[in-house]
Amino acid sequence: MDPGLATTSRPGTTLKYDASPATLTRPPKSGKSAAVTIAPDITVKPDRASRRLLVVAVLVIAAMTVLRIVYASAIELRTDEAYYWTWSKEGALSFLDHPPGIAWLIRFGTAIFGDTVLGVRFGGIVAMLVTQLLLADIVRRLTHDVRAIVVAVLMPEAALYYGLLMAKVAPDVAMIPFAVAMMWSLVRLAQSDDGRWWLAAGLFAGLSLLSKFTAIMFAPAVAAFLLVPNWRWRWLRSPYPYLAVLVAIAVFSPVLIWNAQHDWASFRFQGVRATANYGISLRTIGDYIGLQFGLVGFVLLPVVLSGLVMTAWRGYRCREPVAILLSTAVLVPFLYFFFKSLTLRVGDTWPMFMWPVGFAAAAMNLTALPKEGWSSRTIRSSIFWVNTALVSGIAFVVIVFLYYVAAPWNLLGKMDPIGAEAGYDQVAARAQAALDETGATWIATTDYRTYAMMRWLFRGRVPVVEINERGRFQDFRDPGMDRISGHAGLYIGRQPDDHSSLWAQIPATRAPLAQVERRWRGVLIDTYTLDKLTGWTPELSPPKDSPLFQWRVLAGELEARPLA
Repeated sequence: MDPGLATTSRPGTTLKYDASPATLTRPPKSGKSAAVTIAPDITVKPDRASRRLLVVAVLVIAAMTVLRIVYASAIELRTDEAYYWTWSKEGALSFLDHPPGIAWLIRFGTAIFGDTVLGVRFGGIVAMLVTQLLLADIVRRLTHDVRAIVVAVLMPEAALYYGLLMAKVAPDVAMIPFAVAMMWSLVRLAQSDDGRWWLAAGLFAGLSLLSKFTAIMFAPAVAAFLLVPNWRWRWLRSPYPYLAVLVAIAVFSPVLIWNAQHDWASFRFQGVRATANYGISLRTIGDYIGLQFGLVGFVLLPVVLSGLVMTAWRGYRCREPVAILLSTAVLVPFLYFFFKSLTLRVGDTWPMFMWPVGFAAAAMNLTALPKEGWSSRTIRSSIFWVNTALVSGIAFVVIVFLYYVAAPWNLLGKMDPIGAEAGYDQVAARAQAALDETGATWIATTDYRTYAMMRWLFRGRVPVVEINERGRFQDFRDPGMDRISGHAGLYIGRQPDDHSSLWAQIPATRAPLAQVERRWRGVLIDTYTLDKLTGWTPELSPPKDSPLFQWRVLAGELEARPLA
């Protein structure tokens, strides 16, 4: 065998990699740049085995896309999804909790499919496909290896985060394609040496921030991409990186304008959450690590992390821009969230934005091993674990899909993440009966989850108002005060929240009507109190120091205070 080649064979497939020394950079052009990623010849046609792999990948992606569509259509909305749907019905520039990107993504889907569960979630399904296309092009340009491309696009399918849960809309889902597009733009910059790609990167950075603030966690990777390679002085003297920052700020300006008008509420809200410290807890560390294994993959997570570490070592040792960019974009947020998990529970979707970049790095690493002279045994082992991660991960995603869509059991009880937020239709049905019985014309709640689900399930037939936490609803439209003012209302409250001390200060008469249980697959999740409200009209815009406004309380800056 040619000593410059490493070959791994299995029935029907031969993986062959050129084991000549890796060359990721070319010499600088007369002082312009000291590190420019080579764009391989992308005109070479794949051989027959590679074409078979592409066909298999396309078929798998098509099948998994259908699976996500079925899931999106069959599973009722979770509370946060319904909450973001309410945003899509408003004309606000931004919102207390997050920027408006998720509202726009939902509006895109509902414009096509109406106010249906598929309509709300359709944008996430499109976001997944766009992300895979971008990953494919990044890896194609950097490796020109069909097998690496296939690995990069199938890794998301093998991770529960993406293979199934990209059908669950969240700000992270809206951000992911824009964040990957920013990385794609910087790859194009490194390959072409054309500074105009900085402007595209700035555009996509602004769109990422317009979806979720955590996009700022890519800033260290972009800074390292700019400053570590030998080209740093050229770009620091160029106007393009600075213009890219201005483009990002311009795109992000709706959030800045809204916050300037509202006491910088979003930044304070998120800032308090980001700096919260509740003492070291082994449980929160375990939650974070366990979630990453469960949502990325029990085999896939170690595969991706090992590929990232090797890519980082390779990139910083050789000052290779793209390797530095991709590895830093994942490792810095991963370590940050690990540090935060020492004292705070890291949300299940918070790290979701970073792993697609890791998939690209892991796929590239697979092709770099033979070029760096690693042994055939090491290469075969790497290919084995990648294949195992893909097969086991996709199987796991399918099993989870079948559990939620087709199985009748509840194996996790109240801890089930889907079941814990299911069954609100039971509450809405009893609420409708109570409205008919009492003549009440509007619904009151005291938590945003119940508010969001009632608004979703009643679809505008009845005004729904969360009477507290009004800081969440700044710049929301009139919910229908002509049907609220002077009319009896129906209060729906989860027990024991329905006994809040807040009620002692609200001049409303509450007459108990009924209790209703929310169940999922036979398991009691929550019990709700239904009361008739008379003699009071809620205030939609209370003073900012009022406990009914409460954004500072939501942010954790203050304790809730009773009304004076």
